[in-house]
Amino acid sequence: METKWLEDFVSLAETRSFSRSAQLRHVTQPAFSRRIQALEAWAGVDLVDRSSYPTRLTAAGETLLAQAMEVLGGLQSARNMLRSHQSVGQDMIEFAVPHSLAFSFFPHWLMDLRQRFGAVKCRLNALNVHDATLQLSEGNCDLLLVYHHPSQPLQLDPERYQMVSLGHETLAAYAKADAQGRPLFRLPGHPGQKIPFLSYASGAYLGRLVELIVKASPAPLNLDSIYETDMAEGLKAMALEGHGLAFLPASSVKKELKSKRLMLASAEGEFELNMELRIYRERPDTARRAKPAALALWDFLTSKP
Repeated sequence: METKWLEDFVSLAETRSFSRSAQLRHVTQPAFSRRIQALEAWAGVDLVDRSSYPTRLTAAGETLLAQAMEVLGGLQSARNMLRSHQSVGQDMIEFAVPHSLAFSFFPHWLMDLRQRFGAVKCRLNALNVHDATLQLSEGNCDLLLVYHHPSQPLQLDPERYQMVSLGHETLAAYAKADAQGRPLFRLPGHPGQKIPFLSYASGAYLGRLVELIVKASPAPLNLDSIYETDMAEGLKAMALEGHGLAFLPASSVKKELKSKRLMLASAEGEFELNMELRIYRERPDTARRAKPAALALWDFLTSKP
């Protein structure tokens, strides 16, 4: 049993729609359905009447719903009570950040922020994009820092969440440099040539953006996926050893480009995609967390020219 299954179930009871609840819970509809099925397997009975539309609960489902709301309410009350006992840490800003930004963009951004804003105490939770977004939607962090692209928007209700743009970054292809300072692998490659490709794991946010780049190519790129992970730093490490070509955020390869250990694996401006860097918070009038330090930082971010 996982508490998120109960949260999914309560959401489904409220929306009476698998697709809408999947959107609100920041998961794909197949993944949401699997979690409801997992809850039914745990209960040993059908909880949802799938023959009706809109979706409705079975008699067993109605019984579990009342218990689920009581359990979740009790857990929330316990967490609030524990947090009310915590006098320290109110000046500690908690960030949820995807791995790709945690290793590259965040350290430099924080140093620049401290020089302009002043001292900042923070706790960083590095996760994948889905889990980082859940941290904000479930009230477990103060601020969420993520990449954004119009084709892959985060499902965060603008009536509940506020956003500030921090700039833009390029996602492009890189490869190890050979003895002559040229990339070992280069796009678009020669006809019939297989290019060893270091790819993001299925479902990774940056992986979906790479798919857009590949699909936009006027000719097949003949990328041969030989390795995958959901972390950009893992792909960079493999590219530095010469295993293949990887699409990486520009901020993650600054040092390697300067030392010429990695090279852009295409002509300037080709096979690239521009991403926006965004920071989100829950609106203060509905926020479950309203630390003075986080409020002051947000005011600074929104007031700068």
